[in-house]
Amino acid sequence: MTQAFLRAGAFCAVLSLCLSTTPGSAHDNAVPKDGLRVSVTDLPPLRADGHAPIGVMGEHRHKTGEVMLSYRFMHMDMEGYRSGTNGLSPKQVAVTPNAFFGLPGQPPNIRIVPTSMTMDMHMFGAMYAPNDRITLMAMLPYVIKNMDHITFAGPAGTVRLGTFNTQSEGWGDLKISALYGLGTWGAHKLHLNFGVSLPTGSTTERATALTPTGALMNMRMPYGMQLGSGTVDLLPGITYSARSGNTGWGAQLTGVVRTGKNNGYHLGNEVALTSWGSYQPKPWISLSGRIEAKSVGDISGRDSRMVGPSPTLNPDNYGGETVTLFAGVNLVAQKGALRGHRVALEIGAPVYQNLNGLQLETDWTTTLGWQYAF
Repeated sequence: MTQAFLRAGAFCAVLSLCLSTTPGSAHDNAVPKDGLRVSVTDLPPLRADGHAPIGVMGEHRHKTGEVMLSYRFMHMDMEGYRSGTNGLSPKQVAVTPNAFFGLPGQPPNIRIVPTSMTMDMHMFGAMYAPNDRITLMAMLPYVIKNMDHITFAGPAGTVRLGTFNTQSEGWGDLKISALYGLGTWGAHKLHLNFGVSLPTGSTTERATALTPTGALMNMRMPYGMQLGSGTVDLLPGITYSARSGNTGWGAQLTGVVRTGKNNGYHLGNEVALTSWGSYQPKPWISLSGRIEAKSVGDISGRDSRMVGPSPTLNPDNYGGETVTLFAGVNLVAQKGALRGHRVALEIGAPVYQNLNGLQLETDWTTTLGWQYAF
């Protein structure tokens, strides 16, 4: 696997030892008003499965006045082409028709073929509960995208001219949400999710591309390399969670509804259903498995400045259906100054991808996160 995967795994392994053996601090032996000395053993154990797997957002509420800060690092690797459920080589992509053929300077076939893409997101979050029923949440990502390409020479054929890389980097779209509790029945909880995504991320990022003639051209990057959606998006959802003894489970249905258009287009609407289960062998650690089914529509409209012989510039080559399996671990410190700090890791890989048009397929994703409530 990649260095990012190895670093994340090693970090969690070392930290798990620290969380399970952290000595008590001076605060653990403080004397309360009644004069009785309280040791760390008198504090109730915190449950690692008190939160869902780290890849699930907005899955829990807080008590009145409670604040939670969080940081997540998410990495995604994409490599290899797929049309529907069928894999394609770069040469096969290069002999398919160019959707823009007939416009000035456009060749009949695709000439610029992305071969791989990575996306790193640093997500900074905060939650606050004005009362026991409502929890407010905000999330702002810093996004880094890299894409490698092959340029094929001339208007047609499979002769490689060269390769190039493009990168976009900056703040993404700000998401603000409210979680509204519908009820708690013993260990079973249900709440509504509703939020908005504000278009704070750029949709005008540019890069230099190698054209089929050998010239270098500075142009607007394709839709998938932009940092934001460009539109105000609605974020509805509903979340259920429960636990019994050392096991926990839950499910969440979420959507993304695009409103309006920006630069002549809007991204496709999304709907996702995820379900998870967890087992907690000790209060400080829980192990989880999760499945997610997701459907994303293609792009509606077109940015007139995104024209070229590449599949990523065609709005029809976006969206599709995927099913992904995840495995994760949640850790929570029980003692000392680290008590209440949570660290979690989740790794996922798709088991089914049915993609619209010609697209890079996802190989794997990982999310590493920290959370602390006070």
